[in-house]
Amino acid sequence: MQKALLQQAWELLCTARAMADIYDENRPITKYVHSTSKGHEAIQMAAGLLLQPCDFASLYYRDESVLLAMGFRPYELMLQLLAKAEDPFSGGRTYYAHPSVKRAGMPTIPHQSSATGMQAIPATGMAQGVAYLEKQGLHAGDEKPLVLCSLGDGSVTEGEVAEAFQMAVLHQMPIVYLVQDNEWGISATGKEMRAMDAYEYAAGFKGLKRKQVDGTDFVKSYKALEEAFAYVREKRAPMLVHATVPLLGHHTSGVRREWYRSADDLDKHSRKDPYQKLRKTLLDEGFWEEELDKIEAEMRAKVAADFEAAVAAPIPADETLFLHEFAPTPITAEQGERQPAGREKVVMVDAALHAVEEILRKHPEALFYGQDVGRTLGGVFREAATLADKFGDERVFNTPIQEAYLVGSTAGMSAVGTKPIVEIQFADYIWTGVNQLVVELSKSCYLSNGQFPVQSLIRVPCGAYGGGGPYHSGCIESAILSVRGIKVVYPSNAADMKGLMKAAFYDPNPVVIFEHKGLYWSKVPGTEGAKTVEPDEEYVVPLGKGRVVQEAMPHKIENGESCAVITYGMGVYWALNAAKHFPGAVEIIDLRTLNPVDEELCRAAVERHGKALVLTEEQLQNSFAEALAHRLTKACFRYLDAPVDAMGAENLPAIPLNDRLEQVMLPTAEKVQARLDALLHS
Repeated sequence: MQKALLQQAWELLCTARAMADIYDENRPITKYVHSTSKGHEAIQMAAGLLLQPCDFASLYYRDESVLLAMGFRPYELMLQLLAKAEDPFSGGRTYYAHPSVKRAGMPTIPHQSSATGMQAIPATGMAQGVAYLEKQGLHAGDEKPLVLCSLGDGSVTEGEVAEAFQMAVLHQMPIVYLVQDNEWGISATGKEMRAMDAYEYAAGFKGLKRKQVDGTDFVKSYKALEEAFAYVREKRAPMLVHATVPLLGHHTSGVRREWYRSADDLDKHSRKDPYQKLRKTLLDEGFWEEELDKIEAEMRAKVAADFEAAVAAPIPADETLFLHEFAPTPITAEQGERQPAGREKVVMVDAALHAVEEILRKHPEALFYGQDVGRTLGGVFREAATLADKFGDERVFNTPIQEAYLVGSTAGMSAVGTKPIVEIQFADYIWTGVNQLVVELSKSCYLSNGQFPVQSLIRVPCGAYGGGGPYHSGCIESAILSVRGIKVVYPSNAADMKGLMKAAFYDPNPVVIFEHKGLYWSKVPGTEGAKTVEPDEEYVVPLGKGRVVQEAMPHKIENGESCAVITYGMGVYWALNAAKHFPGAVEIIDLRTLNPVDEELCRAAVERHGKALVLTEEQLQNSFAEALAHRLTKACFRYLDAPVDAMGAENLPAIPLNDRLEQVMLPTAEKVQARLDALLHS
């Protein structure tokens, strides 16, 4: 190995070791929870030095030495450690060694949680996106980028890691999984938390090439990763590298080694110190003791100076708290023609199909995947029928039953420049994907200081009708709305389905679109209005703008004989059918978007009528509808003749299978009629 590379490695290791020491010596200052790379430096330095600017990486919370090897100054990392305003990754919002990087001459590192293996899915999504762009001829340049996904061995026991491995081998993606095994998972030993190590586990995934290496030896680590990177670049196939390392420092600053580790264990790990091994290697290669000591002293002085400067750096201004919840959307007004002349009416499911088809035709970087949406079936609701025939199996394809992967992969896809549309087959199945929605998608824009918004369109069929039962009938919007950083839309007719789906696709943020199954074909009595003339290809509906479906008569309003119904989805049709019994007395607002919600439109309606009902299909208690009713009551109090009312399904755990019990549980036009009668005559 070249002496220059060995010297660089020594400088990096001395830097990392000095950083760990100064953090521990200044615990009152380094108060935010952090970990260091102490004991892991050799394998991490090798990884950082071998990454190329065309590559992508997903790191975990110990990987400070990877960042140092990539070229980051200690000062930059310390700004994040101390949550300072000039933290280049997050502006003081997230933990140490949680990078978000878009910098010329460096690999791209999108935001990821790096918590307990959760990043494996977005990282694999990156690799899937890279492979897709290459196969479609959309990758510019001769480089062959790869993705590095760094994991601790304890995290490999997570089910989401298995989902990532499964997809990586199924589609042969260019990704290196680097597993750093220090035999500890916080305070649990390897024997307590796993039946096998990551190398043994990987053998179960046919097509996942694997390699083991002593991660304490820089020379061996560099050669092993050099071979692994070369294999992935050439074969465009996944590989796992299992590196054994000691844990010399604390698990984190908040879980200190003396709390749970014995003297024997600490002694065992100290005998594998990469510092001593690298020093011996350099001496064997002809370096002098004095030369190495001088370099170490210089690095320690540099680290001390950087720490002093970072401590003195300003903290974030209060007003920065509110920046970057969402990236700005280009769709701010209704555009295109909603009712072109001469067109026939279409059902909602066809409007959605046509919207996706138009998107795929116009945007080669877009792709659509999910359970059963591929060529054979084309979706259980035929919502993807013919798409694979028209655009190919690389763009429209089935996935395993892996909701976590479906959701989380979109973060990685977005980071590399693809534009994913995915479908969760039923709302009741989304729960295993909510972890990715919360941890990876919702926080990415905010915690990366606006660098990495996630452009993700997630389709979710929902709603009850006709005996779908407890696992195919759920309305779950309140649960999703509790996640900040996610936009939520809910169309009630074909025109809005197409316009909202187009706007959601162009929105640079994660968007969940709920599609009520009972409105797909307008087969439910009273929902014929969901079938509309299909808008033209340019039609978009800006997210956050509601629509007045039905107005009240002016004289009813003037006489105090009117009210407003604020609703969405199936609620629009319950309200329309109920309102027939009160001619001219009921204004109906279709929210269309639940986050952001058009509160201005709602407030104006409440103020106009003094009486209002917020209607939902969800179980009412603790729902979005109940919260909106409360906010409107508070905001419009002086205009009200009665508190804003709210109505929804019965507060029970699930929709029963029996269709009579389903009817008893849900709102109906008749129930809404009774509630409006009481409201209008209160």
